[in-house]
Amino acid sequence: MLQETVDEIAGRLGASATIEDRSLQLLAYAAQSGDIDTVRQESILRRRATSEVRAYFEGYGIAGAKGPVRIPADAELGVLARVCVPLRYLGVTYGYLWLLDDGTLDDATLASVSGLVAQAAATLAQDARRRQHLGRSLRELFSSDPEERAQALARLDVTGPVTAVAVRTSPDRVAALWTLPRTVLADPEPLTSGEPAAALLVPSGQAIELASRVQEMYGTAAGVGGSREDPAQAWRSWQEAVRALRVAGRVPEFAPVAAWSGIGVYRTLTRLSRADLGELAGEVTGLLGDPEAARSVEGYLDRAGHVQESAAALGVHRQTLYYRLGKAERLMGRDLADGQDRLLVHLALKASHLL
Repeated sequence: MLQETVDEIAGRLGASATIEDRSLQLLAYAAQSGDIDTVRQESILRRRATSEVRAYFEGYGIAGAKGPVRIPADAELGVLARVCVPLRYLGVTYGYLWLLDDGTLDDATLASVSGLVAQAAATLAQDARRRQHLGRSLRELFSSDPEERAQALARLDVTGPVTAVAVRTSPDRVAALWTLPRTVLADPEPLTSGEPAAALLVPSGQAIELASRVQEMYGTAAGVGGSREDPAQAWRSWQEAVRALRVAGRVPEFAPVAAWSGIGVYRTLTRLSRADLGELAGEVTGLLGDPEAARSVEGYLDRAGHVQESAAALGVHRQTLYYRLGKAERLMGRDLADGQDRLLVHLALKASHLL
């Protein structure tokens, strides 16, 4: 439908035309006529605009525009003049019609295809509603029930590799998840237990980029699971994403977006119950009462006991670090020269962050 529409628009106007969604992912394009710039070539070849191109065009206010936006040529950037026509349905912009402008696209000419523009907008709105409906099947695809997962997979048109993303929602913000690329399935409904989180299933190659984008929408934190070639195994990636989200929200060094593949020992610690974590952290209760000493010990152990590197990272003299380590040993009743004690203390400090 969109392809037929863009072909007819291009034919009537005699202009190169493309239709993109809100994320500037290419949906359809007509045969090119006349000059073409690098931005148009890249859009067709890559099927989506780069973040730099998206920021450039959004700078002209296209996201909130209610009518055509004229974007002048920029010889320095290699951008030809174009007209962006927002594809709006019931007051909501669902995508854009882009027309390269050779100077012939006046308001009257653009008005001659207003019916086709409305048709394209209605098609995109219908597609957005369909995606939202399919997104609700994610809860079943991520379920612990094999039968529910199988039924959900039968309804969803998903091919691997895929990655699950969990993004903590916010009572102060409603994220427009339908503006994400069409390759993304998203459900904004919060988890029934644990942290309230939106669920996403995304192409693995775009996982971090899309997780960061949605995290910014909510202004919270996000966790990214491991990639799975088989979509039937996406539920495992979801479990990892939820655990990574927990780390992103509690451990500053991994905020605001934590990937399961990069959180190290927390991959093990997040599998423990809160009671088990509390018991482990209890091994260093005395030390936790002195944040400065605790921070020094953790930094020291993170650097495998290398005093010079640890002191430099902490911004203190080596003698100061030795003093803090000695104080920490007295507070804990542990010997940091003993391998078993070092391991226990290190794990206990990491566990304390998850509490």
